[in-house]
Amino acid sequence: MIETRALDEGDWKIWRELRLAALTEAPQAFCARLADWQGDGDREERWRSRLAVPGSYNVVATLDGQPVGMASGMPTDQDGVVELISMYVAPAGRGRGVGDHILDAVERWARQTGAETVRLAVKAGNEHAWALYRRNGFHDTGDFLHGENLLAKRLDRAD
Repeated sequence: MIETRALDEGDWKIWRELRLAALTEAPQAFCARLADWQGDGDREERWRSRLAVPGSYNVVATLDGQPVGMASGMPTDQDGVVELISMYVAPAGRGRGVGDHILDAVERWARQTGAETVRLAVKAGNEHAWALYRRNGFHDTGDFLHGENLLAKRLDRAD
């Protein structure tokens, strides 16, 4: 069974484990680098502060009780727009609906904040991610963010 739940600062070890796995297993999919979060970058206070960004929503997905996916919803400087970042599904969760559950959780949070649009950046060639986002109603805006394609989804008000 897939479950999602919001994380807070006290859950930093869960976030750390998944984030390091993501940066190890799929470094090409992220702007962040594994080296940035290892060594001196691998500090409890840094992980805690990542989960304490004001207005953010950090979610983990579990499959049969094991953490297998994560993402964050972040406020932006644009009214009504939030950004999905750090999306990752571990190999054990792929093809089982985990990504869909994570996106649903972030979209529910976005609606609760009054957002009208969720945007995200995805690298060209990341076909599995593109398929997930398209299946969930995201479209390519033709713009770029951090050198990646910018996708967006307009949220309906019903939930």
